[in-house]
Amino acid sequence: MSAAATRTTGQDRLWSVDEHLEDILTTVRPLEPIELNLLEAQDCVLVDDVTVPLSLPPFDNSSMDGYAVRVADVAGASEEFPAVLTVIGDVAAGAADLLHVGPGQAVRIMTGAPLPPGAEAVVPVEWTDGGLGGGPVSGMRARSLAPEGATGQVRVHRPAEARAHVRAKGSDVQAGDLALAAGTILGPPQIALLAAIGRGTVRVRPRPRVVVVSTGSELVQPDEELAAGQIYDSNSFALTAAARDAGAIAYRVGAVADDVDTLRSTIEDQLVRADLMVTTGGVSVGAYDVVKEALSGVGDADEAGGSVEFRKLAMQPGKPQGFGLIGPDRTPLLALPGNPVSSYVSFELFVRPAIRTLMGLPDVHRPRTRAVLKADKALTSPAGRRQFLRGTYADGTVTPVGGAGSHLIAALAHADALIVVPEDDTSVEPGTEVEVVLLG
Repeated sequence: MSAAATRTTGQDRLWSVDEHLEDILTTVRPLEPIELNLLEAQDCVLVDDVTVPLSLPPFDNSSMDGYAVRVADVAGASEEFPAVLTVIGDVAAGAADLLHVGPGQAVRIMTGAPLPPGAEAVVPVEWTDGGLGGGPVSGMRARSLAPEGATGQVRVHRPAEARAHVRAKGSDVQAGDLALAAGTILGPPQIALLAAIGRGTVRVRPRPRVVVVSTGSELVQPDEELAAGQIYDSNSFALTAAARDAGAIAYRVGAVADDVDTLRSTIEDQLVRADLMVTTGGVSVGAYDVVKEALSGVGDADEAGGSVEFRKLAMQPGKPQGFGLIGPDRTPLLALPGNPVSSYVSFELFVRPAIRTLMGLPDVHRPRTRAVLKADKALTSPAGRRQFLRGTYADGTVTPVGGAGSHLIAALAHADALIVVPEDDTSVEPGTEVEVVLLG
């Protein structure tokens, strides 16, 4: 059944978790690719394969500060009988005009500098007297302070094998190799590789902009005084942080009172900076659940061909849900329940995959595994509902944390997994293998 067809009957039936998720993922489309500078592309998803235009490193170079030598000239060298070589000059990183190392000669070389022609190995400066005529030294004198260190003689106290302390051309990557595959998330190491192969810009799908709006006249911002009947707004903080964790650029909007006009105006104002909107609260069946009423005409949705449908899902927690497209740009909106655990579980199951879909990632879901239930008593679950319980996962076992109540946010803070109890199971005994969603 198509998304459009299901929306016409969605409020008249109980949706499964999988049906609701499929409707979301078949509606949400990846954002259009754009070309960005490297640092602006951080945490974005690469659109095209990137191949290596030149080998890395592009030339043989030294991995140590020391002396470039011929192997035969230092064979058998020791502190008692050092090899005495004539230093004919310096080669620093970035040098272009290189001296040729002949028999009995050495070139003082810096880390990253090209290996001079004729040289076969590098001996670290610690294996030498540094040109001072004494025992082993711990480092080189700065050229600005002692330019004469690039001439004269050096005593080498240890032999070196061919190619010792030399980074070979192409030892990192070869020209023509695949540097990064399409679908890669660009973190710091990937940005470094792109810069190293000379790419200043790259084509990516931008990070989605997600606006989080919490609703409820009882909500107060942290650090403010609580009056009778009020609670602190935690949902907007949790969901904004979760959206950022999923890869989005997330904007948190302070709690909006249970007033239809105020909520509608807030959402319309926020559409300009949203690729995805998330609301929390106001989706149940109470007299003050105003999200459904407010979203009925946001941004001239009907004229733009968009709509938001509110439905009941066969799950616990998180039965009331809303999804649709709003505004002239048909921006996806997911309306989540207001209880903290319901809200967070709904985010993990539905919003996170939507964000990852907007990013263009091939795998949008949290990893899942099987684990043995470790509990003092059997878990109970309502018939016909897929239950998601908080738990901690370790070494192939999972232990419930807290109870099933959708308000138990303290237990959520200690959980790193969701225990999945299928719709047909009303009781799960300790020692039973269960499906687990890994949140870490």
